[in-house]
Formats: sequence, C-alpha cells, structure tokens
Amino acid sequence: MIDEIISFNKSFVENKGYERFLTDKYPNKRIAIVTCMDTRLVELLPAALGLRNGDVKIIKNAGGTITNPFDSAMRSLLVAVYELGVNEIMIIGHTGCGVQGMDSAEMQKLMMERGVPAGNISLMKHCGIDLDSWLHGFDDTASAVQETVDLVSRHPLMPPEGVAVRGYIMDSRTGRLMAVDPDAPA
Repeated sequence: MIDEIISFNKSFVENKGYERFLTDKYPNKRIAIVTCMDTRLVELLPAALGLRNGDVKIIKNAGGTITNPFDSAMRSLLVAVYELGVNEIMIIGHTGCGVQGMDSAEMQKLMMERGVPAGNISLMKHCGIDLDSWLHGFDDTASAVQETVDLVSRHPLMPPEGVAVRGYIMDSRTGRLMAVDPDAPA
C-alpha cells in the first residue's frame, strides 16, 4: 500500500497537483485546532468548518485531547501561539471516538499478541512509565474535551490573556459542532 502512495505522489508532483495548495506557514485565520486522528474527520472536519488549506493549524492525536501539560500536542500549541500568531484554540472531540472506553490492560494484551515481549512492558513500568494511565482512554467525551480546554487555558506557559480556548464535540456523521464549555458559542 505504501508503494501505491509513493507512486501516486510522483504523479501528483509531476502534474503540479500541489499548486492549488500553496500557502505559507502562518494560519490565515490565526486558529489552532486540537482534534482526533479518526479517519472520519480527515475531510469532514475541514469541510464542516469551511476551512481551506492554510487557514488553521490542525494538531491530531488519539482522542483529540491533551493529557499531559508537557506532551507534543501542548508543545505544538505553544509554537502555534508564540511563533505562528495563533490567538484562538479549538479543542474538538467527536462522537463515537475509539479512545472513549479504551482499556490499558486490553491494549497491553494486544501488544503481546502482536509480538511485544512481556519483558518490554514490564521494563516500561520499572522505568517509571505508568502504562495504565498513559494507555487509558476516557469515559466521557465532553468531560475529556473540557479537561483539555482547562489544561490549555491554564497552562503556565500560555499567555494569561489574548488566547481564547474553546471546546466542542463534532458529530462524526454530520459534522455538527456542539459546544462543551461555557465560553464556546453553540
């Protein structure tokens, strides 16, 4: 499958398919979005929000949440604010998220079934990595989004004023946004 993608890429470049996507690194709308890596959102989210290439910075991960104030998603937001002029942040969860209800023990079992030695998992625990916490999902999407809004807006390196942080849940079928925090317009 990767070979097919590489072949398509060569044709895309040769035919100058990139020309309609040309822009610079600064988001036109000065917005960053943290959302889930779910395949249903790849085209739906930008289409449902009326976004074009170059409009926003989109940071994707499993669940569309930030669980650690010093993870790569938070770092990306700080870069977006300080280096790229972002002054609004949207946290967008979605219905039917696979991270909702995700179970750490089940994931560790799946790792071993795919060939990861139990000793590697044990080593992580002995090195101070809390796999049960790190690989655990969330129970309620709205609560997970609100926790991320709170973490981002209260982060010690986020400017105390001038950056709006709002949370939403997107319907994975229709693209409809529903506000989950009191500051977010419905």
